[in-house]
Amino acid sequence: MIVDETEDRARPESGRLNRRAFLVGSAAAVGALGLAGCTSFGGGPVMSYAEAEKVYGPVPDERFPIPAVNVKKINPKYFRRTVRYDSKEAVGTIIVDPRNYYVYRIAGDGYATRYGANVGRDGFRWSGDAYVGRKAEWPVWTPPKEMIARQPEAAKYAGGMAPGLDNPLGARTLYLYQNGVYTLYTIYSTRVAETIGKGISSGCIGLLTQDMLDLYEKTPVNTKVVVLKA
Repeated sequence: MIVDETEDRARPESGRLNRRAFLVGSAAAVGALGLAGCTSFGGGPVMSYAEAEKVYGPVPDERFPIPAVNVKKINPKYFRRTVRYDSKEAVGTIIVDPRNYYVYRIAGDGYATRYGANVGRDGFRWSGDAYVGRKAEWPVWTPPKEMIARQPEAAKYAGGMAPGLDNPLGARTLYLYQNGVYTLYTIYSTRVAETIGKGISSGCIGLLTQDMLDLYEKTPVNTKVVVLKA
């Protein structure tokens, strides 16, 4: 069984993410953020389970039809919601709050769309600024050699795992870059409802597929992504 929901990664020793700095079994923070003053407070009401069943219902018209989410497996505080969020970042900026398991998309006028998320587990958390270098619908997933070394059962996907519902990256993926270099970190989609609000990945950020479809559609390449310190 492959424990990691997405590509394995470790953190660099320097203040930014760097492919050459990835070491097996290690992870580290990537610099402090100058975002003092960012606060989140009230906004739209939390969805009821009945409302959530509609928002997180099946998506039959996709390349691989997406089933409904079992919303009863999720704390309602992680349902998609419009909230008040003071930030100096531009509209469209994505801010990841791993401590509280949220992803925000800045909407302007002091508001943001907030999504529940899963984040990196202990030892694989990181922080810093990046940007969306590319996007993909139904991507291929290729486990890096570090993951295969730890989990030999992943070796059968060394040439890439075909897109589909069982692919760890899911239906949509935003690939995070720094200075023109892919960091090996992503924001990806997951069908596993019980992972939301938990640290389970190797540093990537996962949203429910229906939430990821929403964020993906609104996020162009070169969008800034800020990952706060956990």
